[in-house]
Amino acid sequence: MASKDYYELLGLQKGASDDEIKRAFRKLAVKYHPDKNQGNEEAEAKFKEINEAYQILSDPEKRAKYDQFGSAAFDGSGGFGGGGFDGFDMGGFGDIFESFFGGGGGSRRKNGPARGSDLEYTITLTFEEAIFGVEKEISVTRSENCEHCHGSGAEPGTNSKTCPTCGGAGQVRVQRQTPLGSFVSTSTCDTCRGSGKIIEKPCSHCRGKGNVRKTRNIKVNIPAGVDTGNVMPLRGQGEHGQRGGNPGDLYVRINVAPSKVFTRKGNDVYIDTHVSMAKAALGTEITVATVDGNVKYSVPAGTQSGTMFRLKGKGIQRVNSSGKGDQYVKVIVDIPKTLNKEQKEALYDLMRASGEEFDEANAPKKKLFGKNK
Repeated sequence: MASKDYYELLGLQKGASDDEIKRAFRKLAVKYHPDKNQGNEEAEAKFKEINEAYQILSDPEKRAKYDQFGSAAFDGSGGFGGGGFDGFDMGGFGDIFESFFGGGGGSRRKNGPARGSDLEYTITLTFEEAIFGVEKEISVTRSENCEHCHGSGAEPGTNSKTCPTCGGAGQVRVQRQTPLGSFVSTSTCDTCRGSGKIIEKPCSHCRGKGNVRKTRNIKVNIPAGVDTGNVMPLRGQGEHGQRGGNPGDLYVRINVAPSKVFTRKGNDVYIDTHVSMAKAALGTEITVATVDGNVKYSVPAGTQSGTMFRLKGKGIQRVNSSGKGDQYVKVIVDIPKTLNKEQKEALYDLMRASGEEFDEANAPKKKLFGKNK
């Protein structure tokens, strides 16, 4: 018999820890389990191999023999010749098989109270609505408990009976024989559709569903300072629960339209303001738009184009908090694209006064008493 590399079968290196062995077996057992690969002989053979590898490597004594003599130490022992489940130690993995393959799950009832589903709603605000806060009314369509039968699904005055197929469990168990042994899986009962009860006379309003679709108008108080991407949870405004379960939540996602004046970055706002070349050189007082209205600001003499000034506390309110961000004002110095004769003469006079070199012969002559000199 060819030697088997049990570590390789589990995708491990020699010297792997007990936890690593368990995790590797868990992963492979889920992948190759017969219930997930019905009729796949290759997967069945693989499952037998990883089962065998785990039985050896999870037992300290057997592992020590394997590490010393290899799989030949177990040839002819009969321990794995049949490859079945006889003697197979679940080793704490019962929850894994139950989770993925339904073993033992039939005792779990799925007809108890069920929480309603959450809903999402996207609302678009103007820039001003977002920074100052606003009350909005939104229209939401959701599943609600039927008011006629109060969510029972049965016509008032009538009763429901326990499902004869599942005995009220809402699930049925199916036992199957495989070459590896007997497996039990669970599935939702087709007779009662998992409710565990049979309604003899369905509600005339909801037709036995216990819920109806309704559109509701809900008022939403949006605080000042919200921004695109913010989410407001409205507890209990989602789908109604089933069989007495709590309702879900409604999540309102915020989308803010851009401003034509301001650029927003967090709680700060940015704005560009233009000044003439002369005013930037001499200094001037400008009017700056802020989210709270216009303010005056003194631009010092010699301000260069691109200079950024900060107006502290003139930004956007922090959501559900005190304090505001700042406003940043970027000064853009406008250079005239065309000049008239007087403007050109004035600039040449400025260059002369500054001692700058230029082609004097082609420059306008300096005026004296209104006539050319």
